[in-house]
Amino acid sequence: MGVNGCLGAQVEKILERKGIDPRYKWRLGDIYSSDELWEKDFREVGKKIPELESYRGKLGESAEKLLALMQLQDSLNVTLSRLYVYANMRRDENTASDTYQALADRASTLSTNCSSAASYIVPEILQIPEERLTGWLAGNHGLQFYAHHFENLLRTRSHTLSPAEEKLLALSGEVTRMPRNIFSMLDNADISYPSIKDENGNEVELTKARYSKFMESADRELRKRAFEAFYGTYNHYENTLASLLSAIVKRDIFYARARNYGSSLEAALDGDNIPAAVYDNVVATLNANLEPLHRYVALRKRVMGLDAVHPYDIYTPLFPELAKEYAYDEAVALVEKALQPMGEQYREAMQRGFGGGWIDVYETKGKRSGGYSWGAYGTHPYILLNYNGTLHEVFTVAHEMGHALHSYFTWSSQPPVYGDYTIFVAEVASTTNEALLIDHLLKVTTDRKEKLSLLDHQVRQIQGTVYIQALFAEFEREIHRQAEAGEPLTSTGMGNLIAELYRRYFGPGMVVDDIYKINWGRIPHFYNNFYVYQYATGFSAATLLSEKILGEGSAARERYLGFLKSGSSDYSINLLKNAGVDMTGPEPILAVARTLSRLLDQMEELLAEN
Repeated sequence: MGVNGCLGAQVEKILERKGIDPRYKWRLGDIYSSDELWEKDFREVGKKIPELESYRGKLGESAEKLLALMQLQDSLNVTLSRLYVYANMRRDENTASDTYQALADRASTLSTNCSSAASYIVPEILQIPEERLTGWLAGNHGLQFYAHHFENLLRTRSHTLSPAEEKLLALSGEVTRMPRNIFSMLDNADISYPSIKDENGNEVELTKARYSKFMESADRELRKRAFEAFYGTYNHYENTLASLLSAIVKRDIFYARARNYGSSLEAALDGDNIPAAVYDNVVATLNANLEPLHRYVALRKRVMGLDAVHPYDIYTPLFPELAKEYAYDEAVALVEKALQPMGEQYREAMQRGFGGGWIDVYETKGKRSGGYSWGAYGTHPYILLNYNGTLHEVFTVAHEMGHALHSYFTWSSQPPVYGDYTIFVAEVASTTNEALLIDHLLKVTTDRKEKLSLLDHQVRQIQGTVYIQALFAEFEREIHRQAEAGEPLTSTGMGNLIAELYRRYFGPGMVVDDIYKINWGRIPHFYNNFYVYQYATGFSAATLLSEKILGEGSAARERYLGFLKSGSSDYSINLLKNAGVDMTGPEPILAVARTLSRLLDQMEELLAEN
């Protein structure tokens, strides 16, 4: 019978892959039915690299040569993606496999070689006079497919330097990446945390994973011990951390000024053609709607019976999460039911995914941990899970299926050049699915304790994904502004800044301990400039989209499916606007504030019944 949706055997021991029912394993043979076919494609790509290089210096000669080059590049990219994805997913089935690690390494090297051979393409396209390129697009039907692609390249022309200057900037990359690399080594390898007593009185060495677990413990003294040990450790390195973060900010300013941008924020957002006003709107709108978060802090203080809320009190569940287990087939049925408002076309694709060899469900010996959705253009998407029956895993199923169907609809509707989507919209489809799942669960759940637990789960999601990420975004914007004005970035200054932001966002109900002022020093995302705001925008867009799908029916559903099918055929802001979400205005952020208020209303009503 195999696993057959029954979790019991899987919990007791980690299974061997051969013991899993094929229904619960992905079918990578749909990409390559044998490693020999992988090798054949690998050789073919290698043979075509000289052909790619043969167009060097010729792209401005004719529309036909430019089209031939673009089609060749698309073909190579599609095959490279299949090679790389297959090798890496085979390795993820068994991370101890030297065979597939070798294939993954070879695919990565081949991709680097292709990128190197193609390095001349963008500079040459930018050297074609705009009038000539416009004429080619009007007169060549094949090139018209690439109109948006060329427009996106041309809009950055004023920020593209001479070939010699571009080479210098490229050469600087290895040096300017060093602060990020040093931080990663310090944070992941060199820093060690002290031992503390766990809930059973045993001495355990603190780690990042254990810290996260302890922050959700019902034992407040344990949370406090872990908090003080964790942040006390970072305080020992405050000057080094300040120097590293200052260096990465100066890197951002250097590249922005070298490319003639008005600010480092403008430079960072221009890659996806996102106006800086979108970033500012997130921060400003949330700052004008902090009352629901202040209200949650006050509720948390009352329910937990605290004199004051500290940072180590804001992550533990207010209500015990039920130890209910969901067999995988139950989870699938629950997700399918919750996503019924998406309509028939979405339902059919989702059922194809659940039953069509897309998903690798259970933990097996040597399998990569965690979960993801991946795949390659020209095949169907894939989902890796390590399903363990918890409610969290049910949400993971809905989340990853959202990613997978975004890819499925995009690949089914767009040519290869637009067969991907930007990071700005990447989490929208997955989070929309989660929003519909929590809405369904709250509607069908009759048990008071279970409903309180679900409500608190979603409130903490909003707290962490929207409000705290907006707080980080405001901090990041301010330290770049200070550095651009010539002000030094010091540990004390950044500590005072982030403490002030926590006091403002969480309100008078929370005490910001002095030891917590070092929080800025442990955030790896600050080394990927102006990234974190996209957590808030993605969640906000998904919140408003799910509201519209539930409230407006077929019209909103069709707009949403249009978004899923659009890939990168237009700018992200325009794609969301066509779906009914204008990220340049306050409405998506206001939708989150409304949702938080509504969830708190329901929570307080249930608490009043007791």
